[in-house]
Amino acid sequence: MTGRSQGLQGSGESEAGKPGAGSVAGSATGAGSGHGGRKVACAVCGRMFPRGQTVALAELRPTLAAFAAESHPQLPSEGFICKTDLGRLRAGFVARLLERERGELSHLEREVVESLAANETLAEDVEKSFERQRTLGDRMADAIATFGGSWGFIGIFAGVLGIWILFNLIAAGRAQFDPYPFILLNLALSCLAAVQAPVIMMSQKRVEVRDRLRAENDFKVNLKAELEIRHLHEKLDHLLGQQWERLAQIQEVQIDLLEAMNERRK
Repeated sequence: MTGRSQGLQGSGESEAGKPGAGSVAGSATGAGSGHGGRKVACAVCGRMFPRGQTVALAELRPTLAAFAAESHPQLPSEGFICKTDLGRLRAGFVARLLERERGELSHLEREVVESLAANETLAEDVEKSFERQRTLGDRMADAIATFGGSWGFIGIFAGVLGIWILFNLIAAGRAQFDPYPFILLNLALSCLAAVQAPVIMMSQKRVEVRDRLRAENDFKVNLKAELEIRHLHEKLDHLLGQQWERLAQIQEVQIDLLEAMNERRK
């Protein structure tokens, strides 16, 4: 029993000596991070990077590790990968995942994949970008449409109509510039409607463009958030699986130590 416990202790020590296993790996990582000048080679591009700018291949979740092995057959099982190549690897994995679920990727979906590879944010202020693109004519059209759809315009328009009609009904002789049936008033109203309608349509068209930009931005942000959440879930499951495996190994070693202590007492 003592020989068995020593053998298991030796296997536990050898397992702890592997990358990412137990407290020994944690102390090794801490020692590596403590030496700021220590550099490791990226297994993909072959360039040297500081340890803090790389990720151990053993720490990749199984699905991403399988995709990495498929994309780079020469990739070793143990080693490091720089964060730039890791971002590209994640982008390729996400692109293949989206192609399987949705078919051919759209322009917006490709932008999301590229943002994942570059670790960039997608959220933007649509209002500011839309305001910068407006011309002087666009601002005038929006102002006219805003004023034409207000109670102030209705009040002023009703006042002008009332004064026009009352003046031409009460005034006599040459003072009447538009006698009944108010042909000049009908012409003025027709011209006003003919000019105001296209202006309002131009303003509504820009509102539709702004709403479309908002919808596209919301779609990209929501899609990236969904992919990031899925990635976090897979990573947490992978870390929990590794943790349970380490705890089981530690428990086996502890049981063997207790059995060895009992044998010695006997």
